Amino acid sequence: MALNRVVVTGYGALTPLGNTANDFWHGLVNGVSGANDITYFDPAKFKTRFACELKNFDPTQYFDKKELRKLDPFVLYGLVSANEAVKHSKLQFDKLNKDRCGVIWGSGIGGVDTLTSEVYDFVTGDGTPRFSPYLITKMIIDIVAGQIAIKYDFKGINYATVAACASSAVAIIDAYHNIQLGKADVIIAGGSEAPINPVGVGGFNSITALSTRNDDFVTASRPFDKDRDGFVIGEGAGALILESYDHAIKRKATIYAEIVGSGISCDASHITAPDPEGNGAFKAMQSALNDAKIKADEIDYINAHGTSTPLGDIAELYAIKKLFKDNQRLAISSTKSMTGHLLGAAGAVEAIASIMSIQHSCMPATINHFTDDPAIEELNLNIIYNKAKKRKTNLAMTNAFGFGGHNTSIIFKKI
Repeated sequence: MALNRVVVTGYGALTPLGNTANDFWHGLVNGVSGANDITYFDPAKFKTRFACELKNFDPTQYFDKKELRKLDPFVLYGLVSANEAVKHSKLQFDKLNKDRCGVIWGSGIGGVDTLTSEVYDFVTGDGTPRFSPYLITKMIIDIVAGQIAIKYDFKGINYATVAACASSAVAIIDAYHNIQLGKADVIIAGGSEAPINPVGVGGFNSITALSTRNDDFVTASRPFDKDRDGFVIGEGAGALILESYDHAIKRKATIYAEIVGSGISCDASHITAPDPEGNGAFKAMQSALNDAKIKADEIDYINAHGTSTPLGDIAELYAIKKLFKDNQRLAISSTKSMTGHLLGAAGAVEAIASIMSIQHSCMPATINHFTDDPAIEELNLNIIYNKAKKRKTNLAMTNAFGFGGHNTSIIFKKI
């Protein structure tokens, strides 16, 4: 059967670099670090005392106090980014078939902030169960998709995707497939995460996943650097408006990129560590290339998963080297060096970075690179360090991987 082409007609981003997609992009091209001391709780006794929090985000600018009582931060973030994406797309709601409009949304851990607070109040109280009537509907991961659908009266496909730090990338891939197959005309796809709380930071500290560079937190996220010591936890959301090409053309929408390929695989190796040779990552990227029917040497830019962990970074680069070989035309960078790791929201936010690199003919850098890693240098890959590179980008790939061995890869094309 003939598959529909799928295009991106809008996007919205709420990140530690800024509260809009344009602010996010400005931070990326200027090499801004989003890291700062944790302000949401007292981290004095934690191994890691810094994170990439949102800056100057005031939820009362978007919601009244009555609404705020009913929404976990990860839901707030999702609604804000989706609202920006919808406005950016200039969707004409009176002309949409709402039965063919949907929402697919990803998150790795959902409303952990709400759950932490409610459980703490219970165990420190007198044992009387005084749980909020909004507890369940604030914390469950699918609630963002439901809330967005209610806001826009979208009555089509609606569900959540959970694949750890690949969650929102899977949401985009699922939306892409559903529109390809003609099951929807428009889908809002993305993800959100709000993990900067005692449980989120303490949990990742306990498995030594986080950087502990407390005395130099601004440069702590160091993907591909010899002295990388873990990721910097971040928060935020990213939303994309995906449409069938025909639907977008009919309404004369601005098209920012086309999704031409995707791939998903599993390492089936370890619950937290990647396959050491990057075999799962290789298969996801290879599958995306096959889906797009393009050759490896046609890709201009890869927005790498690149979390700044000792094992993860090198495994991904092994996979890239194996697939792309000595293609020096290919440029690679990790924007997590600036945003930190937004966990389940990372895939969507980095998809937007990839789309904007196509739109603006500019590839963001991997900042905080100080010392070459001999094992990485041996691979002879073209990694963009410390300063963004102005260059035309026709095809951009973005990778997102997650605990459990989940691997995803998406290819965007200039149109």
